[in-house]
Amino acid sequence: MFPRRIIYAAFAISAAASFLLCGYEFIRAVSTSLFINAYGADNLTRVWIAVPPSVILMIYIYGRLLSRFGASRALSISSVLSALLLLVCYYALLSGIDFASAIIYVFREAYIVIIIEQFWSFVNSTLTTKQAKTINGPFCAIASFGSYAGGKLVNRWAETLGTETLLLFTAGSLIPVAIFGIMAYRFAGEPKPSVDEEGGRHGHLGLKTFLSSKYLILLGVLILTTQVISTVLDLRFNKLVEKNILDTDAMTAYYGNFYANLGLIAAILQLAAVPLVLRLFSIRLVHICIPIVHFINGFVLTLIPSLKTGARAFLTFKALDYSFFRAAKELFYMPLTYDERYRAKQIVDSFGYRFGKGGSASVIELIRSGLALIRGIAITIPGAALSITAIIASCIWSGVVLNITTHYQKIMKTEKNVDNDDSIR
Repeated sequence: MFPRRIIYAAFAISAAASFLLCGYEFIRAVSTSLFINAYGADNLTRVWIAVPPSVILMIYIYGRLLSRFGASRALSISSVLSALLLLVCYYALLSGIDFASAIIYVFREAYIVIIIEQFWSFVNSTLTTKQAKTINGPFCAIASFGSYAGGKLVNRWAETLGTETLLLFTAGSLIPVAIFGIMAYRFAGEPKPSVDEEGGRHGHLGLKTFLSSKYLILLGVLILTTQVISTVLDLRFNKLVEKNILDTDAMTAYYGNFYANLGLIAAILQLAAVPLVLRLFSIRLVHICIPIVHFINGFVLTLIPSLKTGARAFLTFKALDYSFFRAAKELFYMPLTYDERYRAKQIVDSFGYRFGKGGSASVIELIRSGLALIRGIAITIPGAALSITAIIASCIWSGVVLNITTHYQKIMKTEKNVDNDDSIR
């Protein structure tokens, strides 16, 4: 079922993902605490607005690298360039430039999705659907153990080494990311575009490919909906943290422990539950159950607002996003073309994830600014409004995923019929 080269490639790309997420835990905790300390949690919406255009710029750069150098070199070059930018920001922080914390926050939101989606493009281009149902969960689990280790190290070292110093660990982690990524492509071979897709003939960004497919557009809508929930739960959680934890290094340590626990829970789900669930239940059922869980958590958070319920709702969202949702969602891409898997996927997932967050933040900021203008004083969005938004978005999510899974079933049926016709010939 699994050729040896596929097993080696799977371990190599899993190791790359593990180092990536380990390093990400450092920058996630560091950037959040530094930004909140400099500008306050209420201003997180403002920095989120800057994320979508930054992601588009980085996707375009990635697209040019992909067209010129191919998938494996694009991965290694984008990893090394990310490390260099983080080093520049680190020295800017040491020079007392507070704005560097905003740059780091925006960059952290961009680089992680673009690199991780390159991993998934590789997986979706290398495995069969049957193989993916078995491998996707363990692949995510190995990556999550890196996340767990990174979070625990942040929790242990934040108050000893200082918040800014931890940024160096993120930069350093990107080197093994590049190395293991190259190894994975060496083992499995590099997927090649069709003659019609070579050199980015349909556009380096992948926007044309995305807009020409109703299926991909539906996937984009799904991602936007999920990220509305992510944004409001993230903002609610951070506001509760700011209210309860005042010291910067203590806040960094709390975030480190929180995300370590998230990584561990996600890893357990990915390793023990995801492969079993994907084999036993339909993709449609798996996708429908996820927003139901978020609906319940949003309802509880609305009735009982506290750091505990806020942390639980956000952790549950992220854990399911990293495990069941991610593993099941990637199956949607497997029957698609090279440009759809390597270019349009970045539009759907990298930009979609961050546009959903940035767009939601823009709406929140417009409401807050409008109320402030009318009342003449600074306004804070009520916490209940955020959790209620999560409830509403969960309902929309359920409707969208029903539509997408219908399209997916039609694509798979068509593909199966084509394969049967070929075998007859």
